[in-house]
Amino acid sequence: MDYTAALDKAIDQLHEEGRYRTFIDIARRKGQFPAAKWRRPDGQEQDITVWCGNDYLGMGQHPVVLAAMEDALSSAGAGSGGTRNISGTTLYHKALEAEIADLHRKEAALIFTSAYNANDATLSTLPVLFPDLVIVSDELNHASMIQGIRRGRCEKHIFRHNDVAHLREILEKIEKGRPILIAFESVYSMDGDFGPIEEICDLADEFGALTYIDEVHAVGMYGPRGAGVAERDNLMHRIDIINGTLAKAYGVFGGYIAASAKMCDAVRSYAPGFIFTTSLPPAVAAGAAASVRHLKTDTALRETHQDRARVMKARFKGLGMPCIDHGSHIVPVIVGDPVHTKRISDMLLEGYGIYVQPINFPTVPRGTERLRFTPSPVHTPDDMDRLIRAMDELWAQCALNRAELTA
Repeated sequence: MDYTAALDKAIDQLHEEGRYRTFIDIARRKGQFPAAKWRRPDGQEQDITVWCGNDYLGMGQHPVVLAAMEDALSSAGAGSGGTRNISGTTLYHKALEAEIADLHRKEAALIFTSAYNANDATLSTLPVLFPDLVIVSDELNHASMIQGIRRGRCEKHIFRHNDVAHLREILEKIEKGRPILIAFESVYSMDGDFGPIEEICDLADEFGALTYIDEVHAVGMYGPRGAGVAERDNLMHRIDIINGTLAKAYGVFGGYIAASAKMCDAVRSYAPGFIFTTSLPPAVAAGAAASVRHLKTDTALRETHQDRARVMKARFKGLGMPCIDHGSHIVPVIVGDPVHTKRISDMLLEGYGIYVQPINFPTVPRGTERLRFTPSPVHTPDDMDRLIRAMDELWAQCALNRAELTA
């Protein structure tokens, strides 16, 4: 086989479809985000404003977080030195798990190197812990959840997105007495819509199922203490396993699950993705713990964040742009064509110093290609004015029909 030719064919196909992904070399500057520097292909640097970051609240540069990381780095050094079982459990890791457990009002928490790893490792391990398990999963669940469910090799069923009637149909067909897990998300990151948490919990109670929720795009941002949508809706006590990240609203790195002490102990003891992975560096764990602790009380930051998103959506709608609005902090603008999406993204970056990454298939279905904006409390009104003006100009240049797209 000509392996090089096969690789060329695979990459060429992405170019032909207009969905080849490029990395933008960014130099973040502490205290200046979302302002940053972009190193252009010609080697020159250009000032840019980042509009697609997942550091939703700017906590990646918060003094409380940086101080905690600096102290831990000076005290404990760089790496953890091993897996959690082999010298890699420090006081910083235990403190972070205690903060997370308290955040979600659960008995325990277990930290992983990423929320992807937490989903994959946990969902693939649950069929080992519960023989004959059936997992019922929302069709738009994150790739990490899908991967974990596949690797678990148990019986699985997919229900139509947020369709609780379809979920009921599936549950009714499962043999009584079998263990069941319902897996879903609180905020779906591409459209910014919310999962019907209460209705799913009601079905779980009726059919004796466990509930597994991914709150990655909600922790830090929703609820009185930032524990997510389940906290906002007073439903945390009805969720068996909560998955979250430390790399988005908390601005650091890592992922976790929060659950009962026995559940966390079992996953800790059986999940290869946890057992055989080097633990987070102590400085990272310390910074994440400081961020979680701070955001339990910083309600003003959350309110400012939501206000920025509301203003941006209102302004896009005022221009007649096809902005999806489900009431969350995520602001998707549908372009509907991969070539146009990439073109607008490139023109924003090169001509206006505005960075927003194009979102194409397979992340979203074909025909729904989009620009996904994530306004934050550290974006200024002037930043938003520049963005809105640029989008207004470029939409016309790309000859996109606003009325048709909006319909």
